[in-house]
Amino acid sequence: MPRLRIDVPLWLARERAARRVRFPALTRRLDVDVAVVGGGMTGAAVAWRFAEAGVRVALVEGRHIGRGSTAASTALLMQEPDEDFADLTQRYGRQRARRIWQLSREATHEFVETLTRLKIACDLERRDSVYYAMTAGDRQRLRAEHRMRVKAGMRALWLEGAALQRTVGCEAAAAIRTRGNAQVDPYKASVGLMRAAAAKGAKVFERSPVTAIRPSKRDVVLETARGAIRADRVVIATGYATPYFKPLDARFRMLTTYVIATRPLTIAERRGVGLDAVMSWDTDRPYHYARWTRDRRLILGGGDRPVRPERERTRAVREGTRAVQDHFCAMYPALADVPFEYGWEGLFATTPDGLPYIGPHRRYGRHLFALGYGGNGMTMGFLAARLLLDWYRGDRSADHDLFAFSRQAD
Repeated sequence: MPRLRIDVPLWLARERAARRVRFPALTRRLDVDVAVVGGGMTGAAVAWRFAEAGVRVALVEGRHIGRGSTAASTALLMQEPDEDFADLTQRYGRQRARRIWQLSREATHEFVETLTRLKIACDLERRDSVYYAMTAGDRQRLRAEHRMRVKAGMRALWLEGAALQRTVGCEAAAAIRTRGNAQVDPYKASVGLMRAAAAKGAKVFERSPVTAIRPSKRDVVLETARGAIRADRVVIATGYATPYFKPLDARFRMLTTYVIATRPLTIAERRGVGLDAVMSWDTDRPYHYARWTRDRRLILGGGDRPVRPERERTRAVREGTRAVQDHFCAMYPALADVPFEYGWEGLFATTPDGLPYIGPHRRYGRHLFALGYGGNGMTMGFLAARLLLDWYRGDRSADHDLFAFSRQAD
């Protein structure tokens, strides 16, 4: 199984100075209602959501809680799915595309409310997102996207000219500004949510790789080297199809994203860069994105590429992070004099339509899945937790069909 990230992300470098949160390994047999495999943000959200609802939950993570793909994230809590509204409308029709966007918006707002209500210290900051085009051709397509969003009842502010220049700090052609998004420290958020799940009664274990999953008509049993969990259902929240689910591989494309972070900038240096306190991303494919941290670091990422063979990934990190740096230094010349302190790579899975798979699969009895979140894993993982709890309770609706393995285009 490939490594979920390479090099130390900013979030884990910060955590080194503090006491690492640890959970025990599984060393006994447990009987629960639902077992969860995967200790990232989605697994934490599932464990918390089910435990809060009174469901007996046990979660197992093969390595360490929150230290895989979650720790490699830039943690943008975005309402916007990976695919434009126009693209989803073309594939699924306006009504279904609108509902997908509504669910994503609701999940973003609920996620922010949950982190706030639970008082999880994760550097949560509400931020608008700015989706910008750099060329005249991309501007034309972005204008059509904006009109479609507004016609569907979505709030979207069109930016151009001086207002756009003041916001993004570079010579962009046009942009859509969306209010109501947010950003967090992903490691702190995932560990905090996992602690909240444990406080509600969830049993959480790390350093406990699953060696076998044995479903039957009555139950499903997960085995580890030193313990086992018997449950009514198992939720696979690993982000992508692990080798145990090899038949699902063809549904996913594995990509790597590259991220760099500056040292904390002075106020004058930040002013010189020119980017406002927003989360920005462009219309390029693959796209690039930027955000500030609370201590005035600038985090830049993108340039996603198909995953390289394991032996080549370390070199690919150097190439990928350098490409990200070159891209943004061309946009923001002031960055040429700013040291970059961190560079890392993260692994994630995407699907043909940019939407995750959430729910059961006919091949795997007593399994529920939350896989393939693309670049919007924070929001989609939180949405998956709600949809899976509804499914488990028998409260199934057309919303589940939107993310089902069996979904079909119009």
